[in-house]
Amino acid sequence: MRPHITVIGGGLAGLTAAIACAEGGAQVTLYEAHEALGGRARSTAGPYVANDGPHAFYSDGAPWRWLAARGLVRPYARPGWRALRRARFRWQGRCGLPPGPLLRMVAHRRLRAPVDRDFGSWAAERFGEQAAKAAAGLVGVITYEADPGRLSAAFVWERLLRVTAPKYPAVRYVRGGWGAVIGRMAACARRLGVRIETGARVHELPGTPAIVATSLDAARTLLGDERLQWESGRAVLLDLGVRRGAGDLFLLSDLDEGGFAEQYGLLDRSLAPDGETLVQLMMPMRDGESRADALARVERLADLAVPGWRERLSRRRDAVARGRTGALDLPGFTWRDRPAIERGDGVWLAGDAVAAPGLLSEVSVNSALRAAELALAAVRAPGSRVGRAAA
Repeated sequence: MRPHITVIGGGLAGLTAAIACAEGGAQVTLYEAHEALGGRARSTAGPYVANDGPHAFYSDGAPWRWLAARGLVRPYARPGWRALRRARFRWQGRCGLPPGPLLRMVAHRRLRAPVDRDFGSWAAERFGEQAAKAAAGLVGVITYEADPGRLSAAFVWERLLRVTAPKYPAVRYVRGGWGAVIGRMAACARRLGVRIETGARVHELPGTPAIVATSLDAARTLLGDERLQWESGRAVLLDLGVRRGAGDLFLLSDLDEGGFAEQYGLLDRSLAPDGETLVQLMMPMRDGESRADALARVERLADLAVPGWRERLSRRRDAVARGRTGALDLPGFTWRDRPAIERGDGVWLAGDAVAAPGLLSEVSVNSALRAAELALAAVRAPGSRVGRAAA
């Protein structure tokens, strides 16, 4: 009889764990509290298909290779020269090319940054205040943090080098949005025999072995473990459906305030009706900043990226992302210090804020694969209590 493993959470981490466990020979039941799978990887229904915030895959990491090997991220688009010609950086109030201090800084690709120092003081000491500020602004979009300078220098430096790799951009945009990936993952899981139950909110573990692939907040409540906490960012999100305009940028990175704007509809015309395009923006929120003030700042960024957008507007959606934007490591901490994947008693964690490496969603995939590996090893171990419970 095949062992049984329970997965709680039907987002990117939960579906990854379910597929990996089923491929490993286990029977799997997945519970998702919402009626739709996806978690933070959901996309809205058409005619405007927007992700839950600016999303992109990086194809130079193991998570992409795992997804691609199973046909879960095709078809996809990548920015060509037509799109890159419409990329700009806002620096000291002007839109143009990346500033020289930033370019000189990221040329030091063999340099290692310290874990126990904050990025702002370390970078200013090594490269000057201008470079440190520009780098912090660039990292805003991949941390959802208004002040990346306060984070561990090693944490920020790793992400800075990753997104400025001197090669053809490794960023990939799955056609149809991330919801299309979730749909393919769900179909793959079902083909492998995974039983998926949506609209099934779990208030206590239905049994072990179990992989809890939820937010840390939800896992803390479910497991009654107050240790399941970690620093995360906060940002305001703005989605715009507008008539196409010749002056619309593909990308605008706000090095002054850490914001970001991206015209997803330029690469994937299925995301908006004919003659229109989809633009998604984000702005990290400052301590104590109101939603209205943050929205005003992101709207000013929209004025630069999509000139005259108010007169061309067909659809608008805004939201605040709190505690669901991945882990932030403070000075003295690394990903190894985050809540551990293995919780004991036949329970494992997966998600974007647990002890696994990677950039943004990569943490979810890496942690899910590790949780599945540990769960499968436990149920296969002869005479183990977890194995007996799974049988």
